[in-house]
Amino acid sequence: MERRELIKSMLAAPALPAAAQQQYARAMNGLPPLKITGAKVITTSGGRGYRWIFLKLTTNEPGLYGIGSANNHFQTQAVVAALEHHLIPWLIGKDADRIEDLWQSAHYRTYWRQGPVANNVLSALDMALWDIKGKRASMPVYDLLGGKARDAVPCYDHIGGRTKEECVEGVRKSMEKGFRHIRVQFGEGGYGGGGFYGKGQGERPEGGYQGMAFDEEKYVNAIPPVFDYVRSQVGFEPKLLHDTHSHLSGANAVEFCRRMQPYQMFFVEDVLAPEQISWYRQVRQICSTPQAVGEVFSHTYEWLPLVTERLIDFVRCRVAASGGITAVKKMATLCEYFGVKTAFQEGGENDPVNQLAAYHVDISSTAFGIQEENNFPPLVDEMMPGTAQIRRGYLYGSGKPGLGIDINEELMAKHPMQPIRGGGAYPTDRGLDGSVVRP
Repeated sequence: MERRELIKSMLAAPALPAAAQQQYARAMNGLPPLKITGAKVITTSGGRGYRWIFLKLTTNEPGLYGIGSANNHFQTQAVVAALEHHLIPWLIGKDADRIEDLWQSAHYRTYWRQGPVANNVLSALDMALWDIKGKRASMPVYDLLGGKARDAVPCYDHIGGRTKEECVEGVRKSMEKGFRHIRVQFGEGGYGGGGFYGKGQGERPEGGYQGMAFDEEKYVNAIPPVFDYVRSQVGFEPKLLHDTHSHLSGANAVEFCRRMQPYQMFFVEDVLAPEQISWYRQVRQICSTPQAVGEVFSHTYEWLPLVTERLIDFVRCRVAASGGITAVKKMATLCEYFGVKTAFQEGGENDPVNQLAAYHVDISSTAFGIQEENNFPPLVDEMMPGTAQIRRGYLYGSGKPGLGIDINEELMAKHPMQPIRGGGAYPTDRGLDGSVVRP
């Protein structure tokens, strides 16, 4: 079979395996057709400044409903409006059992597709439908996807230090907590730390920008020695990761990856912005440092050539930005055939429903690589019973039918989502000359 035909067959593959289809059919024998009778958008701060968006679908079967995540921290109201004014009026009365058909119809009904807001809406619908199907069959979603391929889902921890000594201390503390995979960030300034000039430092235009300023070459020179020191102190047992957050370009990204090769990275993440992905060919030619890519991808054809040409090692997309479980299960299947693994982006401002959607794909896929950890404040366990738990570096779902999570709407209403000052824009970095640095 030619590669083009293989790719086409993988992307079109049914998301529900034959054995699971048969089991589901037996469980549903004699039940009436399942229709979507209602839908509502639920938002909350989660008690800590989150901007979470959930879609709740109700059906004609009493008490049967599903929950999906439409997580988008920076364009929240656009997603809410798209759900309330465009998806829900079209959705009522549709057959809830036909996940693939509804996914395809919802994907194309906007005519212009594959944008982040459209994918957030699609993801919320898709997760809620899988939640309904699992609950109706009394099966966790991972069983509908073929069953467990591992006992739990390994996660990587996040640590950072303003000095190399603090980085070593952070790695050791993470290892004591049971993590084998640890992401190490360095310096002040968040992502890009180690590459910043302090406020007012460095040569700048007269009367120009005076804030923290990022410099690519400064970053490329600063980070490798940090990892050299960390390895000299903790050895090569922990699997180390690092995120450049798309701050590098062209030859600097290539050179950075070359310099990181001696430290046997588990991966370096997003050394290039999505606009510059063709440079990954040069990275591959120069070094073997593993690459994780895709946190800000929303279009299939951003990651597809990187996988099929084996230019990366981990696909790093967010489930809620990629079209939901149906879409990322197909992504994982394609990755399996090309020797690429998944590392879904589920940290930061993400929510427990999105985290569990990734978990169900992760635990049932042989293409799984690693998942990002995300620990929520204690209130969330009460607000969302069944929230996944991390113990000794592993993520565990509840094992209950569907996604295995519920929502306490009354408690959520007591913690309404709040607007972000300035309209919710992502806080971009700038260079010495005041120009914007890509995130």
